[in-house]
Parts: sequence; C-alpha cells; structure tokens
Amino acid sequence: MKSIKTAIIGMTGYAGEELARLLYAHPKAHIEIATSKSYQNQCFSDIYNNFTHISDKVLTAENLYEISKKVDVIFLALPHGIASSEVTSAVLKNCKVIDLGADFRLKSQNTYEHWYNTEHHAPELLQEAVYGLCEIHREKIKNAKLVANPGCYTTTSILGLYPAVSEALIDFETIIIDAKSGVSGAGRAQNLATQYCETNENMKAYKIASHRHTSEIEQELSFAANTDIKLIFTPHLVPMNRGILTAIYAKLKPGVNYNDVKAAYDKHFGNEYFVRLMKKGNFPETKWTKGTNFIDIGFQIDERTNSLIILGALDNLVKGAAGQAVQNMNLMFDLDEKMGLQYAGIFPA
Repeated sequence: MKSIKTAIIGMTGYAGEELARLLYAHPKAHIEIATSKSYQNQCFSDIYNNFTHISDKVLTAENLYEISKKVDVIFLALPHGIASSEVTSAVLKNCKVIDLGADFRLKSQNTYEHWYNTEHHAPELLQEAVYGLCEIHREKIKNAKLVANPGCYTTTSILGLYPAVSEALIDFETIIIDAKSGVSGAGRAQNLATQYCETNENMKAYKIASHRHTSEIEQELSFAANTDIKLIFTPHLVPMNRGILTAIYAKLKPGVNYNDVKAAYDKHFGNEYFVRLMKKGNFPETKWTKGTNFIDIGFQIDERTNSLIILGALDNLVKGAAGQAVQNMNLMFDLDEKMGLQYAGIFPA
C-alpha cells in the first residue's frame, strides 16, 4: 500500500504535536500538510525543538477544502466550535476526516448546543459521524468517512464502565466518576488557571456537575445499556504534565460477585491489545501508561457496601487524543490497528 497522505490542522497544540510525533514514526503515513493559526510560515521544529532533524515542515494557513484535495485524511486538532463550520460534504468527498475535537461526538444537535453553548453548523453530519472508540465501534470505523475522536476523560470513563454496563451488573442510577488529569489536558493556550504557580503544589476540582464530557459519557453508556443513563462526573486538575487516573463507583446488583465482573471484562476486553486488564489486587498507575496508547483497567469489589470500584489510567495525549486518532486511521485504511503504536512507555519520566 502506498503511503497515506495526511494533514494536521492545528499541529502546534499539544494534541497536534503528539500526533506529529506518532505520524513521523508511522511506517505507512506521511505528513503532507501542517497548519497553525498562531505560527503561520514558521518551521515546526523552531517551535518544538525536539523535532529538529525530524521535521522541516513549514506551517501554513488553513483552507480545509483545498487541503482535502491533496491528502487522504485530515486530522483536526482544534478547539470545539470550529470543525462543524469547516467540515462539509464536499470535503468528505475528497478525503477522510478524523476530528480530535468535540463537534461530531454527540448525536443530538440540541445536546451539543446545550453543553457547548455554541451553534452546530453541520447537524446533517452528526448521524454520519462515527464515534471513534475503537474497542467498541471498530467495524463502523472501518467504513467511516468522518470519525469523532473521543477525548481523554471520556475514554477512561466509557471503557472503564462499558463491560459492567453492557452486562447490567450495576445499578445505573448509582454511577459516580471521579477523574484526575494532568495539566496538558487543558491545552497549550495561555490560561491563568493552568500556569505553573496556579497548578504546582495544588489540586482542585473544576466544572463540577457541568463538565461537557458528561454528555458524551452518558450517550455512549446509554447506547450500551439500551436505556438512558445519568451519572455524576467530577474532574480534577493535578500537578503533573500528562496522564489521567479515573476512579468509578457504582452499586452492584444483588448476587453479582467478583467472578461475574471478571467474566464481563474478559468478555469485552480480554482480546483487546490496547486495553490492559490488571491482575487481581493490582491497580492502574499513570506512570505505566505515560507516552503509550494503552489504557490500564482494574477493579475491586467492596463487599461491605456491595459496590464496584473501577480504576482506569491512560495518557491523555495518546490514548486520550493522538494515539487514538492514529488507531482510528489504521482501521479506516485497512492497516494493522497497532501499526505505529506498539511501544512501551518511558520510565522514569
């Protein structure tokens, strides 16, 4: 197969830079075009010096339709609210699109506009877009023209809960998700809340009972349960560069035991390469997923309260963003799903 011509729109954000790192090492992909709103006409390696001798790419202005004529796939690494005004049927006739933002993740225009407080400019594409969580929607992704790449909180939450929800092992009305993320999850744009003196030696919850990813988690778990699910989701910012640790709590249904839960997770994820199910008594840590496309999942039953406690860890910039996007690209172009993503993390880091 010839090399896949790719374009990264927004390559100088953290997700865009991580995507570049992965694609430059990918044996079947070539970065044809890279854009940046803030650094037009500058060399990418002058902004990220770690790409010296690796990339001589000069960043250009963005024109999605013209770019779509020159590449096989476009990766959009942009804030929400932009993709829906630029991705059109004409673009999708020319190439495939993987959107790392939130614009095509929700099936309901009203739900999107409620949670994101902005107009959706391409509601006709919402049903066409495939939610790019490969472990759940693999077959649909293979034939997709437009993939909505899930975010980091949603990936740990949905995959962490998916077997328990699909097999109806828990009381759906008791789900609580407590997630903690490194600062890179907030993006590279200057923001007082994420400056060093504001985050170092500090830990805080934010967007309590109002985080936008709540709707995405509820949507996918409701599909799995075949009933509407509403849950409590609280994110926290912790003073580390990258990584997510998510703790999930739910009441078990009467009679459900450890073996039932283990059988459910083995059934759904036992053969999934990028989902590492922990041995009994072992639990995920962010240091073991840093820089990788793996998600580690472990669980414990609290017999005293008849509760299931699920823990998930991943790198928010890889499995939570760029690595998942490459995994989606591999599926869309009939490549080995693991291609360009089979490596251990860096430790210590």
